[in-house]
Amino acid sequence: MLPILDIAEYLKNSNSDAAGDFIEQLRETCHGPGFFYLAGHGIDQQSNNAALNVANQFFALPDSEREALAIGQSAGFRGYTLLKNERTNGRVDWRDQIDVGPEEPPPVISPDDPPWQRLRGPNQWPAALPDMADIISSWMAQVEPIGLALMRALASALGQPSNYFDLKMTPKPYTRVKIIRYPAQPDTGGSGQGLGLHNDTGLITLILQDSVPGLQVMSKGELVDVEPMPGAFVVNLGEMMQTATSGYLKATKHQVVSPPAGTQRISIAYFVNPRLDARFEAVDLPPELAGKAPGGQNADPDNPVFKTFGANQLKTRMRSHPDVTAAFYPDVRQEDLY
Repeated sequence: MLPILDIAEYLKNSNSDAAGDFIEQLRETCHGPGFFYLAGHGIDQQSNNAALNVANQFFALPDSEREALAIGQSAGFRGYTLLKNERTNGRVDWRDQIDVGPEEPPPVISPDDPPWQRLRGPNQWPAALPDMADIISSWMAQVEPIGLALMRALASALGQPSNYFDLKMTPKPYTRVKIIRYPAQPDTGGSGQGLGLHNDTGLITLILQDSVPGLQVMSKGELVDVEPMPGAFVVNLGEMMQTATSGYLKATKHQVVSPPAGTQRISIAYFVNPRLDARFEAVDLPPELAGKAPGGQNADPDNPVFKTFGANQLKTRMRSHPDVTAAFYPDVRQEDLY
């Protein structure tokens, strides 16, 4: 069972004794298991249900209507990814999804601009679901202040002023949302892998699950099932937070197993991200925390965690979507992103 953290009192008054207790719990949890249930966030369950309902409607559309929104058409990596079109650890992920982000016009890019500026732009929405954009955008707008509150609480937990991360997060954070379906696999020819074991790469992820289980978290060398909890988000940290805190905060590995025959699992992952140009230098931890920080840089020399968020984001997205890379980033090499 994951820890359950209630953020309600922190949201009411971040300077109260109860808020101090939450900050202490948050520090211990993010240094330890790295995953938790978040309760008390104040988001109306009707909004969560509306987001999950429209997700189900989207995946019920004919294949042709979903495929018309192919992510390969978007320099911003916005749109639909076909079932079995991604791999983790060399094995096929049995899921499909639609990626969305802040709604903006296509950016005007000069030759001197870093390539990650191309990540901004419009989303792709299905014409058959005219309410989907409003429902998902409204839900995102409600989750955004919860993500910022978590960043402020983490700053306090790390011995910094609560606004330590604020300038990195505003005014235009590069929020990203994945709306994901994990269908059941056939009796033969499947792998059982909905999503392979991995770390998230950004700052914080908030996961809205439906009632079908499947998420598993690595804990003390074993995979633990994360049962859906009505009204709560599942929260975990990404590698940029791990690296910025020299490993004091943990980006815990996790995976998703495919659901039983006759079912499907829907989840919506909200990635709390900063501005694309934000840089995450090492946090000057208090001595009592620094002594417990083992180092946070990715051990894989071919997959470094860059300090500039946009560079790190583009590196990750290019690896996941070679079709987008070929269409919009043929001129970009990883060494160009340092």
